Amino acid sequence: MSVLKSLMPYILIFILSSSCKQGEGKQVPEIKLPRIAIAGLAIESSTFSPAQTYEEAFHARVAEDVFSFYPFLAEDSVNRKRAEWVPTLRAHALPGGIVTREAYESLVSKTLTMLKENGPYDGLFFDIHGAMSVVGLEDPEGDFILRVREVVGYETLISSSMDLHGNVSRRLAENSDLITCYRMAPHEDALESKKRAVDNLLSRLENGKGKPKYKAWIPVPILLPGEKTSTRIEPGKSLYAMLPDATKSKGVIDAAIWIGYAWADEARNHAVVMVTGDNKKEVGDAAEKLAQHFWQVRSEFEFVAPTATLLESLDMAIASKKKPFMISDMGDNPTAGGAGDVSWTLNEILKRKEFKSGQGPSLIYASIPGPELIAKASNLKIGDSVVAPVGAAIDDRFAGPVMLSGTIESIKEGDIHAETEMVVKVGSVHVIVTKKRKPYHKEVDFTSLGLDPRNTDIVVVKIGYLVPELYDMRGDWIMALTPGGVDQDLERLGYKNIIRPMYPLDKDMEEPDLKAKFVPVSGRAQ
Repeated sequence: MSVLKSLMPYILIFILSSSCKQGEGKQVPEIKLPRIAIAGLAIESSTFSPAQTYEEAFHARVAEDVFSFYPFLAEDSVNRKRAEWVPTLRAHALPGGIVTREAYESLVSKTLTMLKENGPYDGLFFDIHGAMSVVGLEDPEGDFILRVREVVGYETLISSSMDLHGNVSRRLAENSDLITCYRMAPHEDALESKKRAVDNLLSRLENGKGKPKYKAWIPVPILLPGEKTSTRIEPGKSLYAMLPDATKSKGVIDAAIWIGYAWADEARNHAVVMVTGDNKKEVGDAAEKLAQHFWQVRSEFEFVAPTATLLESLDMAIASKKKPFMISDMGDNPTAGGAGDVSWTLNEILKRKEFKSGQGPSLIYASIPGPELIAKASNLKIGDSVVAPVGAAIDDRFAGPVMLSGTIESIKEGDIHAETEMVVKVGSVHVIVTKKRKPYHKEVDFTSLGLDPRNTDIVVVKIGYLVPELYDMRGDWIMALTPGGVDQDLERLGYKNIIRPMYPLDKDMEEPDLKAKFVPVSGRAQ
């Protein structure tokens, strides 16, 4: 039976192609493919950073360009042939500060206009993150899907794909029919998870079952940073390993666990378990089992790597014989929502006597925005000296701009995020200066600038847990507890709007109610 199920898409394509080959004067009924729209607006945005995110940061793609993000919907793919696809707008930004209301309204309006112009639809693939914050608006993803529903109606089956660091409000849960999220952190399964959302959508349209009968939604009062909940280590590894088993029941379609986003202050910011399916008992039991296990292991979550102060981290790195010794500058991590221009760590590095001489331990610092330096160096060339301030243009709460004085080692133009990148050498430190912020998480990010990270003594990156390529490259690694908009010390962030009690902020809180809460099928009153 499972073999037949896996072959169904291919059988469908064969039937469709055969229907074109009509017999002598014999009329073969035409099989109508479902019409499925694609729309997505995503960012992870910190409300504890002074930065704001504008529309251009989303790099919106429309119409056919949208397909480039989904290899499983390539022109020659099986899934592409299973439906008539109507891509509208896909706009995904680097994590950053809160989104301006103008940017949000503009992107949503463009999406809604395209949906109106090209409807009606049998289904919609809703590709979001789940941790977008917008100035003056609670629960943006919930607002977005409600406005989408006003256009496409409630007959359209919506399948939402999300990051596990997103937030699932009750409004989002009610208006999504199918919903899932990544099962790995780092997110090595991002495309696999998006494909699962699409596969679930196609299957429910093809088998005629449509919307799942039951959606169990369980808010879990836990709020932890991704650096403590990686699926590389326990207990996250075992917790997420429970998901495939949860979906083996015939009455369950999908099961998902959201860690939630720790660096925004809204009522929806907390962990969530959701299970969808057609058997109420199986759906409810699966959700409760996952939620209860999550709660039971809450005190076991620890940082995915050793942590230390920056001073201690630098001391360890200088003493180490392993190359490269990587230091995560976590507090201003732009892949989690940091402004990316906090200058505190760079300032502390340049103070150290060990790096004053060109013969000192080699260190790469990635990276710091310095548009003024980039502009000043526009008429200079490699080997020239440059002096200009960098950093702290947006977030100067912890240190002011660093007056960088050094030699230009390389210049690169055209990066989609940084726009212009430059390496400036100061003593034995190679500082990557950018026009706009950019996370550095691939080896080519360094080698394209003439740097050799594998043979550098110390590499400092504005990141939390190391993404796979950096993780595989490391000789050793420490996560530095540095300040910024995504500070790992949650207790000093000053939450005002999250629902309390919340673990670990309220360590002695009473046992929460983790019974399955069944949200109504979309479009139906509860």
